[in-house]
Order: sequence, then structure tokens, then C-alpha cells
Amino acid sequence: MTGLYESHASHPFPELHGYGLRLRPWDVAAGADVEAWLRGYSDPEFKRWNTPLKPVEDRHGARESMRARARAAEEGAGASFCVTDADSGATLGHIGINDVDHVIRVARVGYWVLPEARGRQVATRALTLAARWAFDEFGLHRLELGHGLGHDASCRIAERCGFPYEGTLRGAMFEAGRHDAFRDLHLHARLATDPEPTPKQEPKPK
Repeated sequence: MTGLYESHASHPFPELHGYGLRLRPWDVAAGADVEAWLRGYSDPEFKRWNTPLKPVEDRHGARESMRARARAAEEGAGASFCVTDADSGATLGHIGINDVDHVIRVARVGYWVLPEARGRQVATRALTLAARWAFDEFGLHRLELGHGLGHDASCRIAERCGFPYEGTLRGAMFEAGRHDAFRDLHLHARLATDPEPTPKQEPKPK
């Protein structure tokens, strides 16, 4: 009998193109990808708002973290994309469709942007592109986006991408750098039936 998640798995996930971006799978065998993953997880702004169960502190930890995401993809329980510039190919960040529940067709989205790529609406464009794929191709009905209370940038990204605020969940995520203390979480969500916003594409340099 085919397992529930196996029947929804896609091998490999496709590349996604749009809004000046190319979203492709991460390559654990590529040194540049491992280095970018490590930089993303080591960034102080990432650590301020995210506390992974297993810290990523070196290249070995980065590879293990990437392999865990790859296993989730193989099981149909998630999809992780390296966000790159469509023209230059430069790595800009990450976006993931995580914790997929295929019974009620819901998942959580997460993303980070490298410091040098901030201020260009990379997360907004990547989230819009990934959400379209998750609804139209991956068959999801609901996407949830949660962030720590006070993370105003994520609030703005969520609203721009059609994820309205739904409420505050008390003590629903770890405090920064701790697994023994908790903080409140802002919950945003978008349904497949909601209208899709059109983010502004980054203007070409003159």
C-alpha cells in the first residue's frame, strides 16, 4: 500500500521562475550552497527570530541540516528552495514549505534572506512564487506563516503576499537561543481560494 506522504512526493521538485528570481533545490554536494546555508543560519538577524532544534554552527552542521530538509522532501513532507537571482545566479536566500499535512492539505512557510540581498523584496517575491506552486502544483489548501511578536518585517511580508493576520498564539515558539523559554507568535495564513497579490519586480539597474 502506498504511504500517504509517498503518494504526494515529487522527485525532484521543479525549479520555479518569476519576479526576477529562480528557485531551485539546494545541493548539499555544492560547497557554495553549504556556505550560503551556513551564513544564513549564522546571521544575527536570523538568530534573533529563529531557534532551530539543532544549531547550525559549522559546515558539518550545515550539511546535516540540508540533508534533513532533503529527507523531508523525499517523504513529501516539505520542499526547500534556494532563492537565486534570475540573471546573475547569485544566491539570495531560502524559502521552504514545511511540516506538510496532506490530510488537511496545510503547511507552514519559512524563509530567510542573506544580509547583502535585503531591501530588495526578495522574501516577498519568493513567497509569492512558492505559494503559487504550493497551491497549484503541490495541492495544498492552506499555508501558515508564523513569526515572533515584534518581527515587523515579517508582518509586512505576510500582508504583501496575501497572508492576513489571524491572531497571536501564546508561548508558541522558542525564545532566541533557548529551548527552555517561549515567546508569542503572530499567525498569518493564506488559502488557495484567496486572491493572489502581484509583488513589484525589482527594477533593473540603469
